[in-house]
Amino acid sequence: MIRFLVRRAAWFAFTVWAVITIAFFLMRAVPGGPFSSERRLPPSIEAAVEARYHLDWPLWKQYLQMLGPLNLDERGWFGDSTRVTGGVLAADLGPSLQHRDVTVNEVLAQSLPISLALGSVALFWALTLGLSGGLIAALWPGGKLDHAARALSTLGLALPNFVIASLLVLSCAIAFRLFPVAGWGSAAHLVLPGFALGVPFGAYVARLFRAGLLEALAHDCVRTARAKGVPRARIVWRHAMPSALMPVISFLGPAAAGILTGSLVIEKIFAIPGTGSHFVASALNRDYALAMGVTLVYTVLVYGLNVLVDVAYTLLDPRIDLERDA
Repeated sequence: MIRFLVRRAAWFAFTVWAVITIAFFLMRAVPGGPFSSERRLPPSIEAAVEARYHLDWPLWKQYLQMLGPLNLDERGWFGDSTRVTGGVLAADLGPSLQHRDVTVNEVLAQSLPISLALGSVALFWALTLGLSGGLIAALWPGGKLDHAARALSTLGLALPNFVIASLLVLSCAIAFRLFPVAGWGSAAHLVLPGFALGVPFGAYVARLFRAGLLEALAHDCVRTARAKGVPRARIVWRHAMPSALMPVISFLGPAAAGILTGSLVIEKIFAIPGTGSHFVASALNRDYALAMGVTLVYTVLVYGLNVLVDVAYTLLDPRIDLERDA
């Protein structure tokens, strides 16, 4: 396990560096800049603002500043007296270009807990709906409940989350006034967006769990347990469930990435001030520092969740050797 974690840590460092490099040059390649708009600033003011945020530096110089921190001598590596502080290695991306005096760290510290709360609610809905639907369909295969569960899962896969969100707003928020339409402030504001975000993933979980449970119930050990008169509930929960959960656990890594990226749209629809809404705004406003910060947060979360999924394999199936299979 230790060797596996060390190897994953090395790949994590390489992945973060690759994401930083690609994102940096892609953002700089997009036409326009953070201070270019329909109403142009006077050239002197625009030059002063760009100098304040070091946007007048060459790309390679901005790249090194973004990586940081660099301990420079009096003349500096760049041939001047500029001393670069902060950077990704120091976990400090500096001020946001659009929020001015607010740093990227402060924006992320305020918005990330909101996005994590939304993602947790969405994951709860996905697992609750998916596992219950897959369990019902697998225990009565070919029956009416099985057909109903499979039809609902197909519908959940076919409808995009923004369509589900619109239907929920029209029915549960406007027509019946059961939940708030949009905004943030209480747990009630997370019910509709969490449900809209979690339903498509719940449909995937239902299909995977149904197929895994049907396969597990056909194993020889399950047949032997039935022949010995073991109760059906014990057979399902003790003998079939661990094996049936393996494909679901495998899906949780990509599902977490999908929930994070899907929250970009959902947060805009429901006016939730989470990390996704800030990412969309930073892309539209060319806020390089904030866009880089959100990209790094997503990279760390997705990579970390995938590592947790790999570790969870060993808890469900002791035969899996991470040292050998890594």
